[in-house]
Amino acid sequence: MSKALFITGTGTDIGKTYVAGLIVKKLADAGKNAAYYKAAMSGNDRRKDGTLIPGDALFVKQTAHINQPLDEMCPYIYENAYSPHLASRIEGHPVEMNVVRDGYEKVCSKYDYVTMEGSGGILCPICFDEAKIQLEDVIKELGLSSIIIADAGLGTINSVVLTTEYMKSHGLPVKGIIFNNYHPGNVMEDDNIFMCEYMTGLPTLAKVKKGDTELEIDVNVLSGLYE
Repeated sequence: MSKALFITGTGTDIGKTYVAGLIVKKLADAGKNAAYYKAAMSGNDRRKDGTLIPGDALFVKQTAHINQPLDEMCPYIYENAYSPHLASRIEGHPVEMNVVRDGYEKVCSKYDYVTMEGSGGILCPICFDEAKIQLEDVIKELGLSSIIIADAGLGTINSVVLTTEYMKSHGLPVKGIIFNNYHPGNVMEDDNIFMCEYMTGLPTLAKVKKGDTELEIDVNVLSGLYE
């Protein structure tokens, strides 16, 4: 039976896709049947024929060296680098929950470990005009637990604690934190990590340095996060 885990972050551009790629790679390298899924993807380039390239999915596919087809990784792809609710207002093709759920279930039927990445931070609106869908609604609809990706640098204590407290108060289970852009021995970053653990009660699952090609976490610990 398929197991899954949701990847959210303290905001946009903090490395969710980068870390998701390392996570899927870790599982795949260990011989696990791993896949990636994302409900809505913004800020994508076009091919010569005009079709949109799902950039985040392509990055994960290439990083993890998996054979999963791109067309099953994300049902909603937008060109504008906006929140999905605004991108779809401009481009059309608004997100529908049943389409997201059906795509997710299709992936789960074919793979044993499904890593699902969110758009932006936890408060990202996925659809607004046609239906009111927030990112947290997708997580609840699919019954997923999450891990939080955060930058290790200045300001992360505030963003990690606020994200964690919001998720806990809205009934969204969180398994732990992965810190990106970590510099070993940096006194501020080490203290940030300590304070985040202290103030949230969450464990640090891994620390990712710039340019890392492997996730430093035991694969059995990692796979154990999936439910």
